[in-house]
Amino acid sequence: MSRLSGLRAVRWTARLTGRHKVISTVVVAFVAMVIAVSVSTGPGSAASGHAGAASYGAAPAFTAAALGEPGRQVSLSRYAGQPVIVNFWASWCTPCQQETPLLARWHDQHRNIILLGLDENDTVDSALAFARAKGVSYPLAFDPNMKVASAYGVDALPQTFFLNARHQIVAHTVGVVTSAQLASNLSLMTAPAPR
Repeated sequence: MSRLSGLRAVRWTARLTGRHKVISTVVVAFVAMVIAVSVSTGPGSAASGHAGAASYGAAPAFTAAALGEPGRQVSLSRYAGQPVIVNFWASWCTPCQQETPLLARWHDQHRNIILLGLDENDTVDSALAFARAKGVSYPLAFDPNMKVASAYGVDALPQTFFLNARHQIVAHTVGVVTSAQLASNLSLMTAPAPR
């Protein structure tokens, strides 16, 4: 093999290796993006392309003790015929520290939408102090043994479920909910039922 043809082979191999690296990088980035979008949106959200309720089905009914109000209860059935947001949180949950003030402000601006908070695996004193510090004015339930959370399949906090007036889950957010998600999911919650 001449020196010239050996040099061409080296250049050809270098170009091929460079192209392979570029293509591999693009493929890995695309796969990561698809995974990130599917994890952050879930099967019933607007960004996932699904129409909502058909993807999730009916929300599990629940009745739990009202946080800090002995003898009172918070029940999903009390809000029959109304869209409801159900948020699972805890005072010890670091992401909840960021999310709860946003939910409290959002609720103050949207009093016509029911927002229910379910405190999970916590103590009453810690949960009450947390809720007061974050300015929470919406109804809170106490779920110390995570029975309601288990019914919803919650295994990490925070998580937020968006229910339409028939209490079908139309969207679900795992992790800190954003203002944009609240706005887009509110549209799903209040959309007319398909016929």
